[in-house]
Amino acid sequence: MAKSIPVIITNTNILIYDKSAEEFKAFTLPGVSSQPNIPFYHSFAKKIAESQHYFKEFVKSLYPGKTSKNILAIVVPDDTSALESIFINEFFINSGACKAVAQITMGQAISKQIPAYISISKSSRNVVLQYIKSNEIQACRYYDCNDYDVQRIMEDAQRLHIDIEYKDTPIFINNFNLNMNDFFEMGEIITPKLFMDKIAAIDVEKI
Repeated sequence: MAKSIPVIITNTNILIYDKSAEEFKAFTLPGVSSQPNIPFYHSFAKKIAESQHYFKEFVKSLYPGKTSKNILAIVVPDDTSALESIFINEFFINSGACKAVAQITMGQAISKQIPAYISISKSSRNVVLQYIKSNEIQACRYYDCNDYDVQRIMEDAQRLHIDIEYKDTPIFINNFNLNMNDFFEMGEIITPKLFMDKIAAIDVEKI
């Protein structure tokens, strides 16, 4: 039977859920350097075969069975571009660590129970404002993480989409990376533990 393995791509590494230990464990590649405002995994392309080999071995250390049965449920930063999304999917599939992947943003993973909400997060590049409805991204806006106005973002959150104008739409502050202090007064705080608990229970069928 296929195993659905939760994976989180953070600002600095890749976290893979170890079901037997009931915790996330970090995969990092020695010797790979990062650059400001560029997601760390871009550097994997310089050593693609080596990176994929070590990733597969890491997955096998957590899930000793046949990797051909694995399905990776990948949660990516909210500002992941379309091209980056393709690279991420291709990287994992071609690593031999799985037979398939499914991908959603962090904002989409915050709540499956609430039909419509606003998500605010901060990646290594941007502050990201998203309006999620029925698990789909309806609207999104980016702000440079080194130059943003909290008041403006608060105002934009109320008119990000015509559906939420003049409505009391729930706002979630994704503090997974512990970098959202400026936004704590805007909505409900999603702590790293709360976020990881949500992702640990994720299943490909639920994505």
